[in-house]
Amino acid sequence: MADKSEEELQKLSVEMRLLEQTAEALQSRMGMVNAAANDLMYAQATLDGLEKEGDKSEVLVPIGGTSYVRAKLDNPEKVIVGMGAGVSVEKTREEAKEIIKKRLEDIDKTRKSIQQQYSQIAERINLDRERAETLIAAAKERKPQENV
Repeated sequence: MADKSEEELQKLSVEMRLLEQTAEALQSRMGMVNAAANDLMYAQATLDGLEKEGDKSEVLVPIGGTSYVRAKLDNPEKVIVGMGAGVSVEKTREEAKEIIKKRLEDIDKTRKSIQQQYSQIAERINLDRERAETLIAAAKERKPQENV
């Protein structure tokens, strides 16, 4: 009887470790998704701001490392949009806003899916932990009886 409990406890331990690794991977993925969402929201806000600017308006363009360069807008109605695989195309500002809106919707769906997976894994870890605690408590109760 004790052998079965020990075996089940070992299986639970391995399963919990795997589930915890999966949870960590999901948290990492969520961080990447959130970073992508922030980037898209920044782009969306910038495009919204461009609506207020006319031709030849002066703007600050980020060049990295919290540094900027001053530039004049030549045509704020045209935007270059990355389409993936290193391909970018020129779109109108409204088309670019729609593309970004769609991407944000997709990211929100991905975020919800990751959150759901994480919740399921966390629930399973809790169930496994409760079962392990029950097995350990039962084993402790048997030990004093075996010593008598």
